[in-house]
Amino acid sequence: MAGDLHSRFAASFARYAERTLVEAAGRAWSYAEIEVLSARLASRLGELGVVPGERVLVQTDKSVETLLLYFAVVRTGAIYLPLNVDYTEAELEYFASDATPVLAVCREGDEPLFERIGKGRVAVRTLAALFANLPEAQAPPAPRQPQDIAAILYTSGTTGKPKGAMLTQRNLVANGETLIELWRFTSEDRLIHALPIFHVHGLFVAVHCVLLSGASMVFLEKFESGAVIELMARSTVLMGVPTFYIRLLADLRFTRKAAANMRLFVSGSAPLSADIHRAFEARCGHRVLERYGMTETGMLTSNPYDGERRAGYVGPPLPDVELRIAEFETGVVLAQGEVGIVEVRGPNIFAGYWQMPEKTAAEFRPDGFFITGDMGFIDTDGSVQLVGREKDLIISGGLNVYPAEVEALLDDRADVAEAAVIGVPHPDFGEAVVAVVQPAGRFDADMVREEMRRDLAAFKVPKRIIVLDELPRNTMGKIQKKLLREQYANLFEA
Repeated sequence: MAGDLHSRFAASFARYAERTLVEAAGRAWSYAEIEVLSARLASRLGELGVVPGERVLVQTDKSVETLLLYFAVVRTGAIYLPLNVDYTEAELEYFASDATPVLAVCREGDEPLFERIGKGRVAVRTLAALFANLPEAQAPPAPRQPQDIAAILYTSGTTGKPKGAMLTQRNLVANGETLIELWRFTSEDRLIHALPIFHVHGLFVAVHCVLLSGASMVFLEKFESGAVIELMARSTVLMGVPTFYIRLLADLRFTRKAAANMRLFVSGSAPLSADIHRAFEARCGHRVLERYGMTETGMLTSNPYDGERRAGYVGPPLPDVELRIAEFETGVVLAQGEVGIVEVRGPNIFAGYWQMPEKTAAEFRPDGFFITGDMGFIDTDGSVQLVGREKDLIISGGLNVYPAEVEALLDDRADVAEAAVIGVPHPDFGEAVVAVVQPAGRFDADMVREEMRRDLAAFKVPKRIIVLDELPRNTMGKIQKKLLREQYANLFEA
C-alpha cells in the first residue's frame, strides 16, 4: 500500500465514489464530490503559490469547506498547519513568523489581522474567497514520499515557545490504518464528529478512520448532547473527550435505548475518570474505549475492542508501537510495574520539531525512542496506566506525589464532580499538594481532607482544597493545570 496520504485518499475516493463521506447542516457530500471539489480547490491553491513543501496556515471555523481545504493541501503536496480558533494575535504572529507560510486562510473579518501579522509576505484569503469561482481544472496530485512532511501542529509546553511537530505522510497513513483495524472500522460505519479539526484527534484520528475505511461522518460544529443523542439512532461511533461523556450522563435523554445502535464510544485527549467510566456503562451498557496519544505521535495505546476495557488504563501499545518505561534522567529501562517516563518508537512517531534541531535531539534517546514526558507504568497484562506528566510530578518534602493517584481518590467521591491536583511553592516542603475541586452538591473541604487520610500517606493528602464552580479547560477538554499553578503560586506565602 502506498505510503503517502493522497494515494490512500484517492483509493477511497475511487472505491467508495457514490457513498456519502460527510453530512453537515442537512446536506450530504459523496466521496466523488469531495474528490472533485478538493482537486479544483487545489488548482486555486496553485494559483496562490502553494507548491510541495510550502506551509498553508489555517485558522477557520469547523466546516466541510475547511475539510476540503485540508484534502486540497494534501493533494498539492504542501504542509497543512491548522491553528486553534482561540489563539490570540500575539500567538498567531509567532506561528506566522516561525512557519513562514505562503498562504494564510482565515475567518471572515480577520483579513486585516492576518495581513498585519503576515507583513506582506503571506497571501491572505478567507474560505469564501478561496471557493469563489473555483477553476474547473483539477490539479494533478503532487508526488510525495513517505518521509515528506504532511502537517505541522504546534504544541505548547509548560515552558518556552510552542513547538511545531512535523508529522510525515507515513506517520499519518500508518496510524490511520492501524486504528481502522484495531477499532474495526468498515464502510458501514457512521461517525458522529463533534470534535474540532485543528487537532490530531478530530482531524487525523477521526477523519482518517472514516475516509480510509469508506465510512461516513456527520459533521457537527460543536458538541451538543441533544443533537448527539438524536444522531445515535443512525450512527455507530462517537469519538470524544471526557467532557462529552460527562455531558451525556447529565442528559436524561441518554439511555440504553438511545445508544442501542452504537457499537463504539472512544475517549481521549484527557483522562477519563473511573467513576465516569463506570457510570457510563451503567447508563447505556457500553464501556468507553479509552486510548492514549500525543500531537507528536498520533495514537500510541488503546484499550481492546474485544476484551476488558479497564477504567483508569489506556490499554496496551498499538501493534506497531514499541513502548517502554524508563528512568527520566538516565534513560535506564525500568521493570514492569515501576513508575517512570513513557518512551515510544514506531512508524507513527513524528520527524521532529520545525526549525528546532536541538530541541528535537533532546526529546529522543540515542536508540530512537521518543521521550513523551508522560509518567506511567505497565501492568502485568501489558496495559499502560498514566500517572501524570513528568512536569506535573509534585515533590513535597523530598517525596514524590503523582497527581493521578490523588485525583482518582477525589473523583471517586460522590461530592466531587472533578478534581485537579497540582504542586505549588511551599516554604517548608518545597512544594505542597493542592487539590482544586469542582464539587457535585454540598462539599466540606476539611471533612474531605480528613477522610483522605484513611487512604493516602500523609504527605500525599492535599494541604489545601480549593473549590471552583468549574475547572479551567482548553478547547480539547484538558484541565489547564499550568493556569492553576500560576493562579495559586502564592497560596502559601506568609
